[in-house]
Amino acid sequence: MCCSVSGIWPLLVFLLGGFIVPGVRHVSGIDISTQNEVQAVNGTNVKLECTFSSSHPLSQETVTVSWSFRPLNGGPEESVFFYQEEPFLPLSGLFKGHAMWSGDIMKGDASITLCEVLPTFNGTYICQVRNRPDVHGINGETTLTVVNKVSLSEISILAIAVGSACVAILIILAVIVVVRRMRKRCVPAEFDMHPQEWEWKDPTVCKPEEAVHLKGVTLEKEADSSDDEESEPSSGDDDEEEEGGGG
Repeated sequence: MCCSVSGIWPLLVFLLGGFIVPGVRHVSGIDISTQNEVQAVNGTNVKLECTFSSSHPLSQETVTVSWSFRPLNGGPEESVFFYQEEPFLPLSGLFKGHAMWSGDIMKGDASITLCEVLPTFNGTYICQVRNRPDVHGINGETTLTVVNKVSLSEISILAIAVGSACVAILIILAVIVVVRRMRKRCVPAEFDMHPQEWEWKDPTVCKPEEAVHLKGVTLEKEADSSDDEESEPSSGDDDEEEEGGGG
C-alpha cells in the first residue's frame, strides 16, 4: 500500500521533532540601558551609568560585566573594566588607576566611575552585560566629552551684563546727587564770608580811596550849606536895626 506525499510530511516532522526539539534551548535577550552623552570637567570624576534587566535570576556567579573604550578619532578598542564575581581593575593602559566599580549586580546596576578624567578620555564607552544563559542583547554605548571648564549659558551671561549695567547707572546717579549737594552748600558760604564787600562795592567807583575822597567832598558841601542857612537870619536882624535907627 503506497502512502501519499501529503501524509508523509506530518510523519517526518513528528519523528524529527522528537530528536531535535528536546535539544533546543530558548535564549531570550538582555536589556541594557545607558546614557547617550556625558560631559565632565578635566580632572574631575564622572559616573558612567549602565543598568540591565534579564529574564533569568541574577547572581554573582552568572553575571559578567565588561566595559570597553573606542577613541573619538578612531582606532582599536581598549579594555576599561571587567567584572566576574568581583571587580577587576585595569593594571595597564590608558585607564590604569582611573576606573572603579560603582554598580550592584543584584540591583541590575553595572555602572563604573572614571576618576580624574583627561582629554584623552574623549570617546565612546561600551557596556556589555551577560547573565548565563541570557547572553544575547544589544550593548549600551555612552559618549564622553571632557571639557576644560564649565561653560556659562547665554541666559547667565545676559543676566550678568544687565546687572553690571544697573550697578553702573546707580553709581553715576549717586555721584550726580553728591555733586549737586556740595554745590548748594558752597554758594551760601561765599556770601557769608564777605558781607562788607557787597555793601560798599559800587560799579561807578574803581578804588576805595576814591570813595573816601567823594565822601570828604560831600561833607564839605554839607558844611557850607549849613553856614549859609545861619547867615541868612543875621542879615535880617541887621535890616531891622537899620529901619529902627532911621525912625
